[in-house]
Amino acid sequence: VVETQEHYKSRWRSIWIMYLTMFLSSVGFSIVIMSVWPYLQKIDPTADASFLGWIIASYSIGQMVASPLFGLWSNYRPKREPLVISTAVSVAANCLYAYVHVPHSHNKYYMLTARALVGFGAGNVAAVRSYIAGATSLMERTSAMANTSACQAVGFILGPVFQTCFTLIGEEGVTWKFLCLQLNMYTAPVLFGALLGVINIILIFAIFREHRVDDMGRQCKSINSDAEGSDVLDQNTEGSIDHVAVVALNILFFVILFVFAVFETVATPLTMDMYSWTRKEAVFYNGIILSVIGIESVIVFMVVKTLSKKTGERAILHAGLLIVLVGFFILLPWGKKLPNIQWQEIKNNSVPRTAPTEMLMPFWSLQEMQLPSNHTSEPVGCPITQSWCLNTPMIYLAQYISSDVLIGLGYPVCNVMSYTLYSKVLGPRPQGVYMGWLTASGSGARILGPVFVSQIYTHLGPRWAFSLICGVVVASLLLLEIVYKRLIAFSVRYGRMRE
Repeated sequence: VVETQEHYKSRWRSIWIMYLTMFLSSVGFSIVIMSVWPYLQKIDPTADASFLGWIIASYSIGQMVASPLFGLWSNYRPKREPLVISTAVSVAANCLYAYVHVPHSHNKYYMLTARALVGFGAGNVAAVRSYIAGATSLMERTSAMANTSACQAVGFILGPVFQTCFTLIGEEGVTWKFLCLQLNMYTAPVLFGALLGVINIILIFAIFREHRVDDMGRQCKSINSDAEGSDVLDQNTEGSIDHVAVVALNILFFVILFVFAVFETVATPLTMDMYSWTRKEAVFYNGIILSVIGIESVIVFMVVKTLSKKTGERAILHAGLLIVLVGFFILLPWGKKLPNIQWQEIKNNSVPRTAPTEMLMPFWSLQEMQLPSNHTSEPVGCPITQSWCLNTPMIYLAQYISSDVLIGLGYPVCNVMSYTLYSKVLGPRPQGVYMGWLTASGSGARILGPVFVSQIYTHLGPRWAFSLICGVVVASLLLLEIVYKRLIAFSVRYGRMRE
């Protein structure tokens, strides 16, 4: 059955709507990632770094719960339904986040709830990936998955950029008493995210149509779209899925998301401890750094589409894991200079350290100032409560940036190759449930990653935290070697197509 030009255009318009949905999903996560910690400290002084890990992880808990549900839903009902409902949940959750400062107590738990609901709405990633896998041929799949991940990466880029721009509003901002709303550098980004979600819902209703093609690009009948399945062929689904390859890819994807979640979570506390940045400086500088890395990631996504045609997805996945390993190895403390210590006020006059007022000042040449005991300046440096600060060498800024560049190169390679190989191994069957489990495994990594790093980093320091991460990546490389020959497309495995 030859695909008509009109069907082709409609199919790709719908795929582009899925790209937009992925973009908005990642924006919903990254638009506040750099400001969660300072905002949490402001609205609820009882919150510590360990609770920060739970707040970051709550997004992924919600996504882990929702992903299999939305995946199953999309297998048996029109995909428009889970897409619209999930996006509406994200919009409501962002509005809730903007009001977490209003209650007089337990504010940190309201923030936890809001982020969990945003993550629940982001469970639509399973439906998005499932649709793209079913609406593309085997030849189109790598490119489409790379574009999907690129849109996700652009969301991660623009999220911190939006956050950085909104820092110009300041911590106080504008208060609208009749709405009980403070529009400041912490709430403006999530309200902007809610607006983008409303636009996404409108576009899903206006443009999105359900299409399905087989591995060779021929139009096929969709089980949940009667209007577009009347004159097309049913897909040949004979043959069993290689579940060893499926489980291995789930494990590899877990590791990839785990190490990146560690990297995201530790960025703000690490730079505040090592370079004596204030809350505002940490949000601003890390926003710039992550934005540059995001641009690097988008370039990588575009390159791997072409490179995979010459070397294959498996070899590129192997190279990506090696690059991530080197990135975390570089991040280990190697020098002898200790970080500046944050001396907190005692009964007598304290000697706090103040952050540099000029960006060009060396981060390690901070002046001590004798201040009265009632001084309210924000303490900066490595907290004395973290005992490792007294004996662990500082991680120099050059190390941090070099590691950022390498992780920003390796992570997108691993991400897109994992999704591509997974969708090809599954073959022509509806992939909603399987994509739900893959997304859930990634969400589980995002749960354990922040909790792991917040506990290990707080109590044992960066040397232990990053050494353990290197060990995890080495184990994943060994697993990839074991299952390397099994990671082939379903149609290739059963001789219907050549690799």
